[in-house]
Amino acid sequence: MSMTNAQIAERGSTVLVGNYAPQPIALVRGEGCWLFDAEGNRFLDLMGGIATAVLGHAHPRLRAALEEQASRLWHVSNLYTTEPQIDLAERLTSHSFAEAVYFCNSGAEANEAALKLARRHHRDHDRDRFEIVAFEGAFHGRTLFTVSATGTPAYWEGFEPLVPGFHHAPWGDLDAVRTLLCERTAAILVEPIQGEGGIRLPPPGFLEGLRDLANENGCLLIFDEVQVGIGRTGSLFAHEQDDVTPDIMTLAKALGGGIPIGAMCTTRELSAALVPGTHASTFGGNPLACAVATVVIDELLEGGILDHAKAMGERLGLGLAAIAAEAGPDRVLETRGRGLLRGLALAKPPGAIIDACRERGVLVISAGGDVLRLAPPLVISAEEIDHGLAVLREVLLECG
Repeated sequence: MSMTNAQIAERGSTVLVGNYAPQPIALVRGEGCWLFDAEGNRFLDLMGGIATAVLGHAHPRLRAALEEQASRLWHVSNLYTTEPQIDLAERLTSHSFAEAVYFCNSGAEANEAALKLARRHHRDHDRDRFEIVAFEGAFHGRTLFTVSATGTPAYWEGFEPLVPGFHHAPWGDLDAVRTLLCERTAAILVEPIQGEGGIRLPPPGFLEGLRDLANENGCLLIFDEVQVGIGRTGSLFAHEQDDVTPDIMTLAKALGGGIPIGAMCTTRELSAALVPGTHASTFGGNPLACAVATVVIDELLEGGILDHAKAMGERLGLGLAAIAAEAGPDRVLETRGRGLLRGLALAKPPGAIIDACRERGVLVISAGGDVLRLAPPLVISAEEIDHGLAVLREVLLECG
């Protein structure tokens, strides 16, 4: 006999650590931009597994890649060479500044590797550089190293003392960054667009200014593209739209289309700091994840997905702007975002809006406290966007 959403939730509450507060539905199946719960209810997915299901759910090419690789080789560790890992690294280096790639399993691990690389690189050159300049409102992961980099004190509580050497500048403030840089600075770490911090775009010239400051100081520039990379903003990597090149870039989330994988991408020169024994991951770059991620990249570059995502991003942005204008400043303070990473800054917390949308069959999430976040699959259709906007408009006007 099939179980209800509530029965499945009760099962989970008895065996799972309670560090999450899941919504009251148990999702059992996905198809394209739609998800289905244990009771057969259908939901339009406008959150994409937190900007992860870039090609939607159960995409036929991803399924085929996973099934084919599963019939050949699952895991051997990085003590041996596997071709899927090389295939994916070749895709990434062919379409970015990077010349070398380290694979792991998540965004936090990718950022951990980037921070370790920055420190190790300077130590290898007899420079006592270990400090990192990051930003208020940033989110870089949940390991102790990356939570120390995260510029939101709520994530620190109860885990002190944090890893030393981190400084946080106000978002968009180049003068503040300049005052924090010194002879001990190893790197500047920044998201090209702040995701968890509230879908905050950088001021014009901000990323370029960070590049100049890093060059002047002699430190590295790290772009955390875990949430904003892999087509989310309409280009393969978000920083391409600002015409700024980092020294290190981190990826995860959408890279595997839902399969856990992360990557740290850098130059051959910088990669020399991580010699055998300095850093590793048992599951990093395993054949299953790499085979799927390779198809994700191919589909984005060859399947017309990026152009489609640009068009759908514009449609979503215009629709949100119209809703904001109709709802008024008492409900919506402003619209934010780029491409298919969008947000509505609300006058009050979005919990009631999220619940009401779910009850009407649309899934959305929050970011940065009072921001309603939308990060749908890049394959979403115009009709699906219009449907989601209609539900959101209805909800905002009723209970916003």
